[in-house]
Amino acid sequence: MARSLRHWGLSWALAGAVFLALPLACSAEEGTVSRDAPAALSSTQDAAFAALRAADIVYLGERHDSAADHAAQLAILEALYAENPDLAIALEMFQRPFQPVIDRYLAGDLSEAELVEQTEYLTRWGFPWEFYAPFLRFAQTHQIPVLALNAPAEITRQIAREGLESLTGDDFRYIPPLDQIDTSNDAYRAFVADAFGSHGAHGNFDIDNFFAAQVTWDETMAMTIAEFKRANPTTQVIVLAGNGHVIYGYGIPDRVQRRLGEDVTQHIVLLNPPEFFEAAGGAIADAFWYSN
Repeated sequence: MARSLRHWGLSWALAGAVFLALPLACSAEEGTVSRDAPAALSSTQDAAFAALRAADIVYLGERHDSAADHAAQLAILEALYAENPDLAIALEMFQRPFQPVIDRYLAGDLSEAELVEQTEYLTRWGFPWEFYAPFLRFAQTHQIPVLALNAPAEITRQIAREGLESLTGDDFRYIPPLDQIDTSNDAYRAFVADAFGSHGAHGNFDIDNFFAAQVTWDETMAMTIAEFKRANPTTQVIVLAGNGHVIYGYGIPDRVQRRLGEDVTQHIVLLNPPEFFEAAGGAIADAFWYSN
């Protein structure tokens, strides 16, 4: 059954948390992350956070329209910062050309209203600003780097309409080169086709082009994270992204691992997962987080 875009999170608190924990390993033959079946456990905060504290990169997979998911993300971020203030926040919600604007806000040179206006947040993302404002405020207060992860919407729209082959020259300023945009994962393609299935019967929708646009989005976010980690190897990166970009490792995590190698440790957390996520099997994530 096709799910709504917001449900998948695709181009879409602490006490008493229950985790479904899964060991993570890389399959070199398939180039994907493989995981064992989940085992439910109730944990103290220390036990539940052990894997997150140890990870180089933590993905907090959200539903963009869920206030509970964003509250959980903030609680997790605050807990991780209390243990290790050497961290950065990476946000799908901002596109790469606007990184200088975010940097000026963090330096105190722009107001929050100017940040929203100059990143074109309301037109390029559009979910309520108060869902994400606490992360920017936290970063400014504690002088934490914030990464604008996303590809420019103009580029992904062009790919969705005309395909990767339509890109030329300056189109690649903020995205990876073509040889780093890997559309070969058939399981991911099937997942995206299912999630967007209801759109396929309308107009000139082309699933191949749409999947290429989705992968370009993922590869751009992965490239941005990997570049930051190479320059800042000791800094933990906390990634806020739609759950459709992180589940099974298909979207961002596998592509980060391809760039950084097997030694990078990554932990995928799905926040308040819907019931059909829970039934999907062990490979879907490393942990499920349930808000009280």
